[in-house]
Formats: sequence, C-alpha cells, structure tokens
Amino acid sequence: MNVKRTKTYNAKPDEVGGDWQVVDAAGVPMGRLAVEVARILQGKDRPTYTPYVITGDYVIVVNAAKVGLTGSKVADKVYYRHSGYSSGLKQTSYRGMMDKHPDYAIKHAVKGMLPKNNLAIHMLKRLKVYAGPDHPHQAQVTGSRKKAVKE
Repeated sequence: MNVKRTKTYNAKPDEVGGDWQVVDAAGVPMGRLAVEVARILQGKDRPTYTPYVITGDYVIVVNAAKVGLTGSKVADKVYYRHSGYSSGLKQTSYRGMMDKHPDYAIKHAVKGMLPKNNLAIHMLKRLKVYAGPDHPHQAQVTGSRKKAVKE
C-alpha cells in the first residue's frame, strides 16, 4: 500500500532573511516583554521555525526606560556581577541600573529566555535596545509590534 508522505520543512541558513521589528516597551511588564522578544529572535512566531537555524527577525526595543515591573520588584530586584577576584562581587539595584543603563535590564532578561547554546550569542546581536522612542534603524524596519504584549 503506497502512502504519500509529506516531508518536514527545515530552513537553511541562506534561505532565511532577517526582517526588522519594533517593540514598544512603555508600560509593559519586563518578563512579558522579554518572552515576546525572545520568541521573535528565535523565530518561533513563524511557520518556518527550525531549532538549529536562526529564523527570527531583528528586534528594536524602544522606550526601555519606561518598562514596568510587577509587585515590589522595583525596590527588591538586584543585579549581580563578579570580577573573578576574591571579594569581587558587585551588586546594583534595579533603580540604579535603570538610571545608568536602562538597556541592560531588558538585554539581561531576554538573554535568560534564549536557549543556552551558540545560537543565543548571534540572536542577542540582533537585539537593539534604546532608552527613548528614537532609534537609528528606521530604514531597515519592516514591521512593528506596538501592542504585542497585553498589559
């Protein structure tokens, strides 16, 4: 009995083009924003998703300084880094981080939601985060997700 089988489509790296999308972070909880951005970077929102190929788009996050947190995380959240030397642990509060580097908080959250492999490094290079509403990539933008995340 002959049964016609359909083959699974696997994207090739040279077949995938990277579009640019703008995501507005104003008033959106950071975790929900990071989930949506990670899905776009990986390409999980496309029917051509392939786990071992970057099928996602470039993502521009604007208004990073206006991203929100739920509960008491604004006062309690702390970012840690270590220099590698003894007693080299540095800690920065969320408010201090948003004053100096508002883009780092979003990049850090998105990095934690990407797969832990070599592709994540390349996916993070496709993420551009800006504190205000302006960005220098207007010529590349093909789509926008102004209200991609429910508030």
